[in-house]
Parts: sequence; structure tokens; C-alpha cells
Amino acid sequence: MIEAGRTAAVVLAAGASSRFGSAKALAPLWGRPLLQHVLDVAAAIGFSEVVVVLGHDAGEIERHLRWRDERRVRNPDPDAGLSSSLRVGLESLNPASWAALILLGDQPLVRVEVVERLLAESVSEARPIAVPRYRAGGGRNPLLIHRAAWPLAREARADRGLGPVLRDHPDLVVEVDVEGSNPDIDTPEDLAVLENSPDRQGRPVAGSL
Repeated sequence: MIEAGRTAAVVLAAGASSRFGSAKALAPLWGRPLLQHVLDVAAAIGFSEVVVVLGHDAGEIERHLRWRDERRVRNPDPDAGLSSSLRVGLESLNPASWAALILLGDQPLVRVEVVERLLAESVSEARPIAVPRYRAGGGRNPLLIHRAAWPLAREARADRGLGPVLRDHPDLVVEVDVEGSNPDIDTPEDLAVLENSPDRQGRPVAGSL
């Protein structure tokens, strides 16, 4: 088990939002910007540090979110894709961090209990990555990665992140069964569906943290 106090969080929010048509991180969902939901979950955990990687629309995002002690860094080449933001985020972390939880800024349904399940896994240098396996299907995010596996980020390409890398190294991955799903918000239509769903129940509220 890796304690939250020895683990950093990296929030990837540098995308161009090309399919969304505007600054996706600031799109309102249940009264808060989309990215705020992800930051509120990270704040509820108590990580040793939270690094948010920004790129496109960075200035506007910085002005409109409720920041705590998150450290914001900028990807100098956000058009190089999600993988470049992952590398920027990991390279920005304090050397004292044993592991990093990678969160995607466009997944506002990420849940505290899923993060806690990942942190409870015994990731180590031998088996350094833990991912959720959602019963309702979907991608395997967020992802917990032990420092020993951070060099794998160099193998990631474009917007595919670590997904292909993990498929190439299944022996390094622990899967954790969890309920529900954790969808990306890629388009205004995705956001509209979520806005009218019951999934807001149990979400951390920014003003209560």
C-alpha cells in the first residue's frame, strides 16, 4: 500500500479541446467548471502534492478555477498530445514522491473511493502500476504508477497516453475491480448527457473542502 502522503497527483489538462469547440476545462457542470470536479477529488484525498499540467487556455483556466495549493505547470508543446503532458507532469514532481496518480482533467466523474482503492494496492518496483477495471466498461483511469515505472512515460506517444504501453507490459499492471464507469467528456453532447444524469450524488463539493 502506498500512502496518499507519499503520493503525488498529476492532473492532465493541457488539451486543445478541439472536439469540444471551447475551453473544455471551464465548461460548467452542476455549477462548477469541469476541471474543478477533478481538482476537488484530488483535494479530498490529501496527496503530498498536486501538479496540474496546462497548455491551451492556461491563462483563462487559471483565472476561473478555485485553486488551493495545486502547482500549475505549462506544457510548452501541448499539441504534441497527452503523452507530452504526462512527461511534463512527472518531471515536475518532488523527488520525495514514491508514486503518482495520473488524473485526466476531462473526467469529472472520477471518484474518491476509486482513488482510495488504487492507493490500497501494493504497487512496488516489481508490479508498479494499478488501474481500475470498471464494471460498466470504459478506459482504465485514473492510473497509479510507482516511481520505478515513470520511465515508461518515454514510450507513450501522442494522445494515446500510457494505454498502449500497458498493453505491451501486462506483467507490470494490477487491475482493481470497481463499480460504475469514468467517461471522458469530449463534446458538448457528452456534457449535456452527464448534466442530466444522477451521477452528481456523492461528489465532493468545492466549498466543503
